[in-house]
Amino acid sequence: MTQPLVGVLDYGSGNLHSACRALEAVGARVLLGRRPQDFTGVSGLVLPGVGAFAACMTQLRVIGADDLVRDWVAAGRKLLGICVGHQVLFARGVEHGTDSAGIGIFDGTVERLAARRLPHMGWNTVELPDGAARVAAVRGRRFYFVHSYGVHSHDEQGRQSVPPDAMVAWTEHGGDRFIAAVQWRSVTSTQFHPEKSGAAGAALMHDWLMS
Repeated sequence: MTQPLVGVLDYGSGNLHSACRALEAVGARVLLGRRPQDFTGVSGLVLPGVGAFAACMTQLRVIGADDLVRDWVAAGRKLLGICVGHQVLFARGVEHGTDSAGIGIFDGTVERLAARRLPHMGWNTVELPDGAARVAAVRGRRFYFVHSYGVHSHDEQGRQSVPPDAMVAWTEHGGDRFIAAVQWRSVTSTQFHPEKSGAAGAALMHDWLMS
């Protein structure tokens, strides 16, 4: 069977190599690129990210990758966002006093978690509401997180952070409940790191790859 070819967006953020190795381990061939023409023929695109929201958005805009992602999603092509790559899919990020616009696939705001102990670092379970079959592979499993910012169910104006037809998984840390993963149309995104989450992460990446 031919191995699926997956693109990984290289816009200067870290964590590329661990994401690439994890994808290869579940059966993908990986192509690094940054322009639309680099990804001709790929079956899906991975948007990784580590560090600060604003810095990642600046790097994305420099190479026009924010528009690439918007066009990719508008065309119904398969996308996986990881950690800050998940966060930048939202409309805004407020970190260290800086309010930055995101790519805007979703309406929510990335903000500092209310937990007393930050960063939220280590293994945590991911829970789903009843009926969320499309992301059922994460139900009750433990994944690896490292972050201090996240997205809640609604922003400060009371707007829902993701579309009503999105499937959402949740995690709680220090009494603060936030979005751990989203699946909406062709988009899958995770606040946790599936590439660092052992068998559970490998299962999620394999399911995404083969979907």
